[in-house]
Amino acid sequence: MKKQVYNICGFDCASCASKAEKHIAKQNDVEYAHLDFSNNKLYVTFKEDIWSIDKLANVIKEVESDPLEISLENQKKKEEKLFTKTMWWKLARIIFAIAITLVCIFLLGKENLNWLRFGLYAFTILVIGYDIFYKVLSHIIHRSNILDHNLLILIASIGSLALAIIGLTHNENYLIKINNDYFIALDDSMEAVIVIILFQIGSIVESLASNKSKRAIVKAVDLRIEEANLIIDEGVIKVKPEEIKVNDLILVTNGEIIPVDGIIEEGNATIDTSSLTGEFIPVQSEIGKEVFSGCLIKSGTLKIRVNRIYEESASKKIINLITQSGEKKSRADAFIDRFAKWYTPAIVLIAILAFVIGGLISNSWMNFLHVGLEILVIGCPCAVVISVPLAYFSGLGLASKHGVVIKGSNFLDELSRLSKVVTDKTGTLTKGTFAINKVNAVDNEEQLLDSLYAVECLSNHPIAKAICSNVDIHELSKDILEYEEYAGLGSVCVYKGKRIIAGNNKLLKKYGIDVEEVKDNGTVVHCAKDNQYLGYVILNDEIKEEAKQFVESLHKENIEVIMLTGDHASNGQEVAKELGIDRVFTDLLPDDKNVILNQEMASSSGPVAFIGDGINDAPSIRGSDIGIAMGGIGSDIAVENADVVIMNDNPNKIITAINISKKAKHTAIFNIIFALTIKLAVLVLAIIFPNWSYMMYIAIFSDTGLTVLLTINSLLLLQREVK
Repeated sequence: MKKQVYNICGFDCASCASKAEKHIAKQNDVEYAHLDFSNNKLYVTFKEDIWSIDKLANVIKEVESDPLEISLENQKKKEEKLFTKTMWWKLARIIFAIAITLVCIFLLGKENLNWLRFGLYAFTILVIGYDIFYKVLSHIIHRSNILDHNLLILIASIGSLALAIIGLTHNENYLIKINNDYFIALDDSMEAVIVIILFQIGSIVESLASNKSKRAIVKAVDLRIEEANLIIDEGVIKVKPEEIKVNDLILVTNGEIIPVDGIIEEGNATIDTSSLTGEFIPVQSEIGKEVFSGCLIKSGTLKIRVNRIYEESASKKIINLITQSGEKKSRADAFIDRFAKWYTPAIVLIAILAFVIGGLISNSWMNFLHVGLEILVIGCPCAVVISVPLAYFSGLGLASKHGVVIKGSNFLDELSRLSKVVTDKTGTLTKGTFAINKVNAVDNEEQLLDSLYAVECLSNHPIAKAICSNVDIHELSKDILEYEEYAGLGSVCVYKGKRIIAGNNKLLKKYGIDVEEVKDNGTVVHCAKDNQYLGYVILNDEIKEEAKQFVESLHKENIEVIMLTGDHASNGQEVAKELGIDRVFTDLLPDDKNVILNQEMASSSGPVAFIGDGINDAPSIRGSDIGIAMGGIGSDIAVENADVVIMNDNPNKIITAINISKKAKHTAIFNIIFALTIKLAVLVLAIIFPNWSYMMYIAIFSDTGLTVLLTINSLLLLQREVK
């Protein structure tokens, strides 16, 4: 299997994109295909060889006539214009059609010119609607997506022309006299032209609204940087961020965005981190502290030593996460696929039944032929097909603005249905900044601490970092051999020829060393040297200020909170009691967490989320229905395994994500219900008032106008207030 991501733009609507997606997916060479219309991305998994762009374009042309721009993901993507060449050409044809219609009405409105007017109207229909007819013909030839909105409009137009021919051959008079000199011809051929004019105007407005929405969403989450200031011997030169290497020194000044990740070497600045974290309170820079790309220098100047190339930097990771978020469909997207498959055939059937039954009952076949054509126009599914996926994509954009990256609309959907949250303790509900507050040595306190410093100096665990916070770990590490770290237990090494063991009582018992029973609250680290027990230290971790509010907010949503921790029972239970957590499991290894998580998922009626912050939590993050990484932007493990990444350590951002997911879901549901209600109401009106001459125009507005309205409603989600 080989996967390829393409940039692709030029589709008129989400329905067209969906048809192209299904056609690609049916090809023998393709295992999987998904076209994310909102984000202009095509994801294809090939069984063997990856297609060239030309081959992909030729396959799409079999079902799509609009000109498309296609490029590989790693190539620079052209910014899609608000008003494309296709839209300009369509607008020119609309103007031509309106001009011909006015000529027919006011200059050729004489009774003896009926057939001339008809000929001009028929020619105008070909000019303005040839793209619609071509799509229908292409779909019939390739036997793909035949029953779509283009076919509905084509049938309605041909039907109106047929009615006009019937009227002309029966010498029916369609003229209304205004005065002795001017006549207005109100015939069915003009109605066919108006149908396509309004349909094409609607498609332009849809495309314009869609392009504006894409641009607004991309702008809301865009962290790309065009240039960087590279410091060299001769001074400072402008380079592309992609050209910067690790250990290069860069200069970032007031008003500039940090282009790549690095360590502050010199300078003083106030940094706006809201693009990553969603927190709009600027932070003060510190020498030696890591800063991430995408953050804005509000004031001051910094010299930064690069520690990651651009492709591995924070902003690039977020861009990748966001641009790939459309690959995974939500339940609503799946509903749209099923909806489009059955809806259009149902509309065609209803139109036929209305014509046949109405004609039989009233014997007014001409009127109910009009009704059938109106139903076809009313039934165009664009309003639902375009607005619902856009609601979820707007939700992803809104979450990104608040410092939460959600990797797919399916996870946004799952967040709205959460039944349980299973969470780690250290670094998630607590600050993870430990400090030794008690030392209990069997004999020599200095020997105990020196041994602990040695065995913990190579570990990245928060407890190890706290123990070694004030020692020179680089100097200590020179004399260490055979270092090994046991997840959830502790560390073992050989230091200056002596085997040192540090960790919890399980690890020391594994090596046959008896330890003291400790009743004090806190995290206990025992230590032994050459199988001789030296004593223990107790470290304490502080609960995050936001943790209690986070648990309370979950309870308000009727979500059960379960805490899993490797800490011993007294510590875990004390934290659980203080925060009001429903259940707590202590003294766990990573495998134990997985077992309990699977049990909770099996017994749950809805999705179960797991929240973690470290390598130890990666298996549980991956194994849960929704894996959430706290403060994960600096951790490759968190980014790779999590479905939701919180850009800072604030657990309340998860509540924000849940609220956004519900808003997106409610917007999508509203769009579906509102669209179908309006269409049903207009459909009923068409059947009740078969003689109403303006019904066809109302039918057109109930389709195109509704599509524009609901597209704007989805886009407005980006501006919603979220707690």
